[in-house]
Amino acid sequence: MTVKTELDALVEKMNANPVHIESEKDRVFQVDLEESGSLQIILKAGRVSVVEGTPHQAEVTLYLTEKNFSKLLKDDLNSTIAFMTGSLKVEGKLGLALKLQELVKLYQ
Repeated sequence: MTVKTELDALVEKMNANPVHIESEKDRVFQVDLEESGSLQIILKAGRVSVVEGTPHQAEVTLYLTEKNFSKLLKDDLNSTIAFMTGSLKVEGKLGLALKLQELVKLYQ
C-alpha cells in the first residue's frame, strides 16, 4: 500500500464521520516526501481532500520520508522525537503540525 493510498483511506474515514473536523478552521497542510514529492491536505468547510503538488498556500509544511509519514498516519510516529532527531522537519506554524497529528489520532 502506498502512502497516498493510506492517506486517501484516512481522508475517506474522516469525511465519512466529520464530527472531529466539522468545526475546524479551513487550513492547508503540506507534506513534502523525500521519495515522491508534495501532497497537500486541505481542510475546508468540514471536509478533507488531498491534492498532489503545491497548488495552494500551505500554513505548515512537514518534511519527512514516506516511511515516517506512513507511521504518522498510523499514529506510530513519536513526532517529538522525530522532530528533535531531524527525521521530521517543520516549516511554518508548528502548532498546526501538532494539530494534524491530533486529528490523525482521532481517526485511528
